[in-house]
Amino acid sequence: AQNVPNSDWEKKVTEYFKEKLKENNATNWVPSLNDVPVHYLKPNSLVKFRCMVQDMFDPEFYMGVYETVDPNTNARVLHFGKYRDVAECGPQQEIDLNSSQTVTSERQTFYCVPVPGESAWVKEISFLTEPVQARVSPSTSYTPSRHKRSYEEDEDMDLHPSKQKEQHMGESCCSGSDIHGCVEPKRLETEASAGHHIISPSCSPPLDLNFPLPGEKGPACLVKVYESWESFKVNDVLEVFGVLSVDPVLSIVNSEDRDSSTLDPMECMDTAEEQRVHSPPASLVPRIHVILAQKLQHINPLLPACLNEEESKTFVSNFMSELSPVRAELLGFLTHALLGDSLAAEYLILHLISTVYARRDVLPLGKFTVNLSGCPRSSAFTEHLYRLIQQLVPASYHLRMSIESMNHSRFIPRKDYTANRLLSGLLQLASNTSLVIDETQLEQGQLDTAGVHNVTALGNLITWQKVEYDFSYHRMEFPCNINVLITSEGRSLLPSDCQVHLQPQIIPPNMEEYMSSLLTAVLPSVLNKFRIYLSLLRLLDYSISEEVTKAVEEDFVEMRKNNPESVTADDLHKMLLVARFLSLSVGQTTLSRERWLRAKQLEALRKARLEQQKCVNGNEL
Repeated sequence: AQNVPNSDWEKKVTEYFKEKLKENNATNWVPSLNDVPVHYLKPNSLVKFRCMVQDMFDPEFYMGVYETVDPNTNARVLHFGKYRDVAECGPQQEIDLNSSQTVTSERQTFYCVPVPGESAWVKEISFLTEPVQARVSPSTSYTPSRHKRSYEEDEDMDLHPSKQKEQHMGESCCSGSDIHGCVEPKRLETEASAGHHIISPSCSPPLDLNFPLPGEKGPACLVKVYESWESFKVNDVLEVFGVLSVDPVLSIVNSEDRDSSTLDPMECMDTAEEQRVHSPPASLVPRIHVILAQKLQHINPLLPACLNEEESKTFVSNFMSELSPVRAELLGFLTHALLGDSLAAEYLILHLISTVYARRDVLPLGKFTVNLSGCPRSSAFTEHLYRLIQQLVPASYHLRMSIESMNHSRFIPRKDYTANRLLSGLLQLASNTSLVIDETQLEQGQLDTAGVHNVTALGNLITWQKVEYDFSYHRMEFPCNINVLITSEGRSLLPSDCQVHLQPQIIPPNMEEYMSSLLTAVLPSVLNKFRIYLSLLRLLDYSISEEVTKAVEEDFVEMRKNNPESVTADDLHKMLLVARFLSLSVGQTTLSRERWLRAKQLEALRKARLEQQKCVNGNEL
């Protein structure tokens, strides 16, 4: 209001919030849609949301500046349309669509969902770090005891279809996004909901919130970005701060009994299905008008969000000073989880801190898929092991491989051209998600075409760290960074970087009791150190000095001399990878001779086990 239309007031708004959010942990005071139900939040208030970009809609045009006129007095008022879905317009005012002051602007809409497979402990710790005031600040219009009207009743009472056409802004019909009406500002109730399908009286089929994984809860949001949206892409994990918009007029296109006069067919070229998907009820899919957005390096709430800042460097150096005892305790914990097998536990630590650090041509460097063979089938061992891993990593998913799940699940996201949206699949996961594939459940049977495609997709994910999304007329490659652990009885059907054969030292009579007691025996403070350890080491830089490189080359030549058949270039690559993660696991960011020798020793032990197993089981491996 203090600025003329052409000034840089928008930059001032962004700068103001940037500065404010830096003060005294201010980010924790902003209520989060991840923790607080939508109906507890005040409409048009500042909120935050930790999410993954599931889809990207077409750009949307809106009236950045518009003018209203009072027909009785001809008094004109200038308004700004940024950070709003609905025009601000009093009862005695109309929008002058032909005003010379009107400025049409553009914004980008992203369909965002909570991070797929986010662990319960991440949600709990994020929730507990917020002050009580940020956690429960119910909207003044929210009265739980009051009978809640449905959205359709709200619309009948609050909107006047006869006036609607005159006041209709026509902001973004061409983009197929929200239908904008013009109503007297009024705070309205919204109703929260969690789940995959929402059934509303006005929508005959249930509304699919398009979460990649089954059973996910939490709000999906339409995130509207006003600047630098080119830097965000599908599958990015973001934290956004913005204005919450939950105006019921946004869901008018979903009402089957709406007055036909509200929508002009000449203005809107989108199909009914597309309108339904792109303009869902705001109570189910709230809108956030972004003031600030940042990509997240990780989603572990125990770590500073950005490790490059000075305060973060102090946190890192303090933690690194106590790294050895943390590693020793984690190794002991995982050894017990793997039934007393300390070698498998060493490799599991290396796997959990592995990450794709670069790509050379098509080859992803740093991926370390482990196939844990020799897993007991009868005792639901993988299920219990997964539950322990879930307590250590910020995001994970347990994929039970069976003929039925392979044939009937959608692994690859697919473009639905009718609704103009990307239908999610199981493999649409955020970076650094741990994917545990259980092959012990696989039985004999016939894979159909879909099953074969799904197995191929898993193979491509493991080998190339990419998923090919299906756009009907072509396939588009999306690079990813997913840690894959495969448990199997014999050697896995899927490719892997490293096969470790499990040698249980103990067979507990009650597997569930045994695994549960492991978790209860670990102090919460120690468990948090494990979580920091695994997340932090993934983010560290690593290098090999020229001197060590030369020594490794000479050592490799020496090994080839003794037995050219047994040591290949592939073995060298594997040993360097093991050495890399072994060094990082003890807090060393460069390779030392000592770590190189230890990596060779681990690889020798691992291979000896596989040879031994071959002798026992013939050609099973």
